[in-house]
Amino acid sequence: MTQFLTADLPGTGGLLKAVPEDFVVEEIPAYHPSGEGEHLFLTVEKVGITTQEMVRRIGRALGVPPDDIGVAGQKDRQAVARQIVSVRARDIVRASNLVVEGARVLAAARHGNKLRTGHLRGNRFTITLRGVGDGAEEKARAVLDMIGTSWLPNRFGQQRFGTHGDNAEAGAQVLRGERHEVDRFRRRFLISAFQSLLFNRYLDQRLEEGTLHRVISGEVLQRAGTGGLFLCAANELLYNQSRVQMHQIVPTGPMFGHKMFAPEPGSPAAEREAALLASSGVPPSTFDQFGKLAAGTRRPLLARIEGTSARQSGDALVLSFSLPSGSYATVLLEEIMKPAAPIAHAADS
Repeated sequence: MTQFLTADLPGTGGLLKAVPEDFVVEEIPAYHPSGEGEHLFLTVEKVGITTQEMVRRIGRALGVPPDDIGVAGQKDRQAVARQIVSVRARDIVRASNLVVEGARVLAAARHGNKLRTGHLRGNRFTITLRGVGDGAEEKARAVLDMIGTSWLPNRFGQQRFGTHGDNAEAGAQVLRGERHEVDRFRRRFLISAFQSLLFNRYLDQRLEEGTLHRVISGEVLQRAGTGGLFLCAANELLYNQSRVQMHQIVPTGPMFGHKMFAPEPGSPAAEREAALLASSGVPPSTFDQFGKLAAGTRRPLLARIEGTSARQSGDALVLSFSLPSGSYATVLLEEIMKPAAPIAHAADS
């Protein structure tokens, strides 16, 4: 059962994604193309296909191998998604006017480097919920106002764990040597699902006990502006707590791996994370043998939302907001809608 930060506020209910046009997402690039270079940055709008399928179709149409195509993030099939694709190609005129089944190029500009995963500041969403009742706009605004102040619990959406919710357990089996996956991409994907599940458990534990916005001695904190990580010394608890309240820094949770920035050894934060990993049945040393596939990292427990609005017309509620890269729109939608079950079929960011 999903825990809500806004549990005391009523939900709007409603139906998500009655049609793909009800879920519109647009990437906010980390930087703009320079206008020079061997790569073309294409702004592409796709509907009804995955990002991977869009890349394959664009590659075939332009005669470009997959390794010469880059994207910053993956977007869901059932949505209208506008995202950037980099292609090593010469003919900018041909690329600018490209149309393939399910996707069309809106703009093109040159740049010197290939687009890499994560080269993304965030995503803008415009989402329509159908079948909401009277007062849905006021309910949504109340939730958005609270999360605008407290920030969004930055958990991974249910879609991270697969249609049947078994990706994380499969990832644990890969790590323990109980499952063999030949495909490197598939191994990375399953291991990441396992890491994501433990992160969610860590976040939910802190939400349940009321420490999601409180600093714990020895934990890893992140600077909100630069993303830099540092340890919270025991004698700086009060100072760092005030910085969390001003949104200058945020607590982070573990994405376990052999290179993960770990809490101060012997600290309450270190003991908490060690107990979580021990409960999973995967020893810390297990990650070493998987190299880059299980390096590990830190993820902020809270995510900032911006540009929020809610507008109701009849039984339709239109929501607009922006989230940082890696945060899930479905997590915010669950806070607003309060569905009986987690949303498992919408796009991540």
